Amino acid sequence: MAETTTGSLSRPESLSRQIYATLREGIIRGQYPQGSRLAEQRLAEELAVSRVPLREAVPLLEMDGFVRTLPRRGAVVSTWSVAAADDLFDLRLYLEVGAAAYAARQVAAGVSTQDLAAALERSSAGSTGGDRYRVAEARSGFHDAIVELTGNALMTTLMRPISNRMTWLFYLTAEPDSPDPALGNGQLFRAITSGNDRVAEAVAYARIECDRRDSLDALRRIGVE
Repeated sequence: MAETTTGSLSRPESLSRQIYATLREGIIRGQYPQGSRLAEQRLAEELAVSRVPLREAVPLLEMDGFVRTLPRRGAVVSTWSVAAADDLFDLRLYLEVGAAAYAARQVAAGVSTQDLAAALERSSAGSTGGDRYRVAEARSGFHDAIVELTGNALMTTLMRPISNRMTWLFYLTAEPDSPDPALGNGQLFRAITSGNDRVAEAVAYARIECDRRDSLDALRRIGVE
């Protein structure tokens, strides 16, 4: 597994994937600030790797929205704006509302909700405190589990870059006095496990719009325009 902070990397999995995971976490945590350039030589020395797997990791980061590749500058960490966050929530409405209804139909057909329940438990445990990064991951992981419950492989693939952006946004906008996301996740869990697709659809829509309002307000409070 890749280390979660900078340092040398081990080799049980693809080295480029390890580099991706390390840089992803560093970007979310702000170790590599928005708008900063990911200089190849410096990163190679920092992570104790060659440039080849580092170059292989950059397209993965770009695909998931963490960096942009610019002429003569190379990889630059993406920058959040209120408009970009708003676009993300629009996309979530199209994908996740349908996924919630689809998942409810799967439940009505007898598909197990064990994995979804486990994801809810992780998001609930994380919301009580601890590492903001782990909290954000558990929070977006619950939404991943809803999509996975559909059994639709294409939908799951489409969810990945959305989920990664969600994790980053949840991390950026977490506030001590913000509403407990576990409560909303619990509502959505009950709607889906009822097996009623219309109820699941309505609750998912309402939860995403609540997330939109809270996240955009939080971004503006920290000076994002």
